[in-house]
Amino acid sequence: MSIWKRTSGAIGAGLLAAGLMANPAVADEDPIKIGILHSLSGTMAISETTLKDVMLMLIEDQNEKGGVLGRQLEPVVVDPASDWPLFAERARELIEQEEVAAVFGTWTSVSRKAVLPVFEELNSILFYPVQYEGEESSRNIFYTGAAPNQQAIPAVNYLYEVEGVERWVLAGTDYVYPRTTNRILETYLKDELGVADDDIMINYTPFGHSDWQSIVADIRAFGSAGKKTAVVSTINGDANVPFYRELANQGIDAADIPVVAFSVGEEELAGIDTGPLVGHLAAWNYFMSVYTPENEDFIAKWHEFIGDESRVTNDPMEAHYIGFNMWVQAVEKAGTTDPDEVIDAMIGVAVPNLTGGYAAMMPNHHITKPVLIGEIQADGQFEVVWETPGTIVTDEWSPYLEGSRDLISDWRKPLECGNFNVATGECGGQGS
Repeated sequence: MSIWKRTSGAIGAGLLAAGLMANPAVADEDPIKIGILHSLSGTMAISETTLKDVMLMLIEDQNEKGGVLGRQLEPVVVDPASDWPLFAERARELIEQEEVAAVFGTWTSVSRKAVLPVFEELNSILFYPVQYEGEESSRNIFYTGAAPNQQAIPAVNYLYEVEGVERWVLAGTDYVYPRTTNRILETYLKDELGVADDDIMINYTPFGHSDWQSIVADIRAFGSAGKKTAVVSTINGDANVPFYRELANQGIDAADIPVVAFSVGEEELAGIDTGPLVGHLAAWNYFMSVYTPENEDFIAKWHEFIGDESRVTNDPMEAHYIGFNMWVQAVEKAGTTDPDEVIDAMIGVAVPNLTGGYAAMMPNHHITKPVLIGEIQADGQFEVVWETPGTIVTDEWSPYLEGSRDLISDWRKPLECGNFNVATGECGGQGS
């Protein structure tokens, strides 16, 4: 059982001008445009605005170093406003009108899936920085967040082996990531851990859900059967604030029914009174509290850039840090921003992560990651209570889903397939 967005003229022009003043030798070169596709309004703004900010920081920092290929970088920021069809429109705008070299963005799987065909049709590159359900591998997307075997399954194993959990509440927002992840977890719980049907409760709520009283009451009742119970939460966005508030209102603390969240990090906790939540958990691949020289330098640069030492960092920010540095390295390696050449150059690129190791881009366009379980502290930070001894390679196709267990992804020549069936020896297509 042991495991392992139109350009904001002021922002874009300001950063570009600052970079050119610092590097007059490249003033005559056209800048390389980088698209930033994150919701700055709507239900997901609570999580995504910070990712826009960190991309601006990374671009500014790279310009101070001389840019890429001797050219400055220019951010092009759009706001898809937590509107899934609008994500596709904004992605097409970035690629066709702004002619960006790459895009960093989206959060939810529904937004990623909305833009995926645009990136494949126009042959552009997207870096996706958030944990997701797997079951996808596109030649045009680089997945720098965790797949279920790099977050959800290790978290369940921790609860089972360390906390002794016997009853399971799988609570999620009603869209593809929670539903697919919970299908994987339900199969895993039953087939690998021997959990009975009666010991699994599954609940889904819409984005922005705010009335949690009856649902939390149901969770409380489910946990009163004399067996250790835990909530595995794939609740996304601002619905987390009233969810945790209602847990506290009904007196549910971590000693009784621990919650392990996959979409609640330091940024989300900044809007919550964390006192009553001490002891609840989150599973990520990075926490701000981890001490390494790389992380201390990243936090210092973040605070200087944002001008507020109370602003936190989180896991998806680290994923953008990793993905951006990988893109820079691949472009320098290819000697061009041409998408085809950069895509080929990305495989095998390795850069430092922020927790004391390296992230490598694998042939399946996913990266290696460590897994950490953090316990919420009163100050809104996490104390790491468990971590894998090394990094884990992504299972982009889950062995716990029928139709996926025989699939692999390998974008190297000659295979170049995102869903190669090892049983039939056939490629199913792009893999998306």
